[in-house]
Formats: sequence, structure tokens, C-alpha cells
Amino acid sequence: MAPRRRRKKHYAPVASRTQVALSSPVSGPSIDALGFLSLESNVPGLSQVILQKLNMKSYEEYKAVVNGGSPGPGFGIHSLSDMFQRLEDTFQFCAQCRVLPDQLSDSKILRRCKRCRNVYYCSRECQRADWSVHKKVCWELRLVAIDRLLEWLVVTGDFSLTSGPWPWPPGAVRDWDTWFSMWGAQLDTILESVLGSHTMSTLWDSVGRPRPDPDSLRGSLRRLLTDALSQPLTVGLGLRTLVENTGKLGGITVHVVGASHIETFLASHGAYEELKHMFPESGGLHVVMVGVDLAVESVPQFTSVLPTTPATIQLSSYRGLYHDFWEEQIETGQAVWPDLVAGFHPGFHSSQDLMAGWLPTLLLLRDYEIPTIFTVYSQQELTASLQILMELETQIIAYGDNPFASLKPEQAYTNPNKQPVYCSAYYIMFRGTSHQPDGEEAGGKMDNRI
Repeated sequence: MAPRRRRKKHYAPVASRTQVALSSPVSGPSIDALGFLSLESNVPGLSQVILQKLNMKSYEEYKAVVNGGSPGPGFGIHSLSDMFQRLEDTFQFCAQCRVLPDQLSDSKILRRCKRCRNVYYCSRECQRADWSVHKKVCWELRLVAIDRLLEWLVVTGDFSLTSGPWPWPPGAVRDWDTWFSMWGAQLDTILESVLGSHTMSTLWDSVGRPRPDPDSLRGSLRRLLTDALSQPLTVGLGLRTLVENTGKLGGITVHVVGASHIETFLASHGAYEELKHMFPESGGLHVVMVGVDLAVESVPQFTSVLPTTPATIQLSSYRGLYHDFWEEQIETGQAVWPDLVAGFHPGFHSSQDLMAGWLPTLLLLRDYEIPTIFTVYSQQELTASLQILMELETQIIAYGDNPFASLKPEQAYTNPNKQPVYCSAYYIMFRGTSHQPDGEEAGGKMDNRI
């Protein structure tokens, strides 16, 4: 497939077009690093508390472990109870005045809200002053506190993702309501098995707090399922809408740009297998994850064009910037042209550094008319991202509420009383440019509904 127009390069070409060593350091803005460093601006000293609780000396050491590396000899977590306590310690600061435990006088301690068991205060005065804000989110933060603990069962594999051929026609599954209805009693049996497991009992014995009621635990497990499967099903939403022939010979290729350890964790736990059940008649799907924050140890590194087997998922990764990947792999014919590009929470609206890193990729996607779907957390991010894309004269195809958004609320780490957000809550689909050459008229209009 050839591009309709030769794109003008907006970035410096690489010195060599031979394949790079994927394990070498990469340049470009890291949204993970920027997020970790931003902790200091909101709660001074918190980033050091996190490193101290993990017996780590630097963000680089922390990042290496997040990416799947082995912790150093002083890592210092000796039991499940110790791990959960250290995790909880990293959330301990006063939500009103931002004071940390070691900044309190000997006569004071941080006390947790008894309702949500999530937010801390250094005094009754701070809790009263904060109540007008906290009461709006207290119930949701209770869900966050439960989800944060049960997520450990996903990490260990004790709560496996529901998988297997869909018992319903794929076209009948349009959102989470229909997805849960499709699995019905089979999913209920799985949830009951997890609730009654020894692992579940051990978890709550280790965390030092009362075990929630069964309905609360079932609700949490369901939210965790949606969080794990939101990304692959959102990719499927993009394929359904933007790709005409998902059953073509040779299979479908999807590039996930701006990928990080989150994407590789989901891939390594089988989440992307859901795509082959969403498209059972496909000639196979090849998903390539590209990003500077990738944990490439979890997913095979990209080497060359891979043959695709019908009804299978092939996963590979490339640590680096997408426009570099394009020059080194696509333009040299080592990789095939993508049928769809997906990006989850790219964040280019949030800082000049991230926008500078994303700009060459956004222009590449626009000029090569690559069907693309991005997701964002909030209405505010949706508005800001749409404005940037329209200023770049990108043709917006559709945008709106994502029917496969995660249902697990996410707490703002350093601003716990901020309204929780949901991963991939909104989508933006775009392709090509909105700019029309002189004498041509636009061939269609934007629709903010699928």
C-alpha cells in the first residue's frame, strides 16, 4: 500500500537506515518519568518516600524494576504483609495540608478516613476543612482502595482474565453491558471461585483491614476485568470503525504508539488475546507496541516482518519513538504498513516537552493518512486534544464516550480528593488531513458519534 502523497519530513532523518539495537537507550520525553518527578511539585518529599519504602536510591532503579528487571539486594520486602504496608505508606500524607509522616510532631499521627479507607489527615481540623471536597469523592475512593488491593491477584495470575471464543456473534457485543451479558453464569462461577480461594483469604489477612462484603469484592473483580480488557477492545472499536476489511489475506497490523510498561503488562497477561475472539474471521493480527517507556522484556522485540497465522495474535515491541520506528522499519520494508494505529493517553496536551516529542508522529499519521484512534481520561483532555489535532489540520472522523472505557476509578496520586478518572474514557478517531487542495471540496463531515 503506497501513501497518497509523499509526506514532508518535519524531523531530522536517522543517520543510518539499518535496524537499530532495540536494547540501547532511547531518547524522547518519558511520560512515566515526568509523572514521577511531578510528585514533588504537589507533595514535596513524596517521591523520596516512595524510593525509601522500596529501599531504592533513584528513579532509574525504580523504573528498571517496573520494566521487569530484578530489584537490588536491598529491596527489602520480606512478606506479603510487608509489601502491602509499604504500598500503603506511599499514600500517607495529609490530603489537606500535604504534610508527610516524618514532618509531624511526636504527638501527631496520620489517620485514615473511616469511610473510604483511602485518604489521610493529620488532624481533625484538616479533615473538617477538607470535608466539603472529600465528601464528593469519598464513595468512589472506597472503590479505589479495594481495587488497589485486589489488583495484586491480577499481577500474580490468581485472577485470570476471562478468555475463549465468544458465545455470541461478535457484532452483538457493543459495550460492557453486552460483554458481561455474553459471559453470564460462566463469569459468575469464576468470580465465586476467586472469592472463595485461599489466595483471597491470604490477601485480606495480610493487609490488616476488614474484608469487604462479597458484593463489593465481586464489583471490584468486574472493574479489574474491564481495566485489563479496555485496551484490546478499544483497538477492536477502532478496527470496526476505521478498517474496511478485517478479514483480509495476510492479517491485520496494529501499531500501539506511546506504549509503556502498562501495555506490555497487559500483553504478557493475555489481554490482547481478546482481539482474536472479537475478530474470529481475521487472517491473524500482529500488534506492535512502540514507545520509550516499554518494558521490552515482557514482549518479544520487533525484528522483521512476521508471517501472520489466521485467528492468532502476534505481539512484538520496539523501544523508541514512533517516527524513528517508521523510518527504520516501515520505509525500509522490514515492517508492513499498519492498518490501524492506537494510542492510549498520549498526553501531548499536557506539556510542551511531550508535545515536542509527539509532533513528528502526529504529522506522520496525518500525512500518511493512517487510521488512528487515541484515548483520553477526561472531557477536559478530550477538548484540549481535539483542539491540537484540529490546529494541525487533522481530519477528525469521530470522538465521544468510549463504550469499552475502564470502569475502574483512578485516583490522582498527589491530589487524592480530585474527581477520579477512568482509563480510555473518551476516544478520538482521525485519518488524513482536513486541509483540501485548492478547487477540491471536503468529501464528508465530522460526526462525533459512531
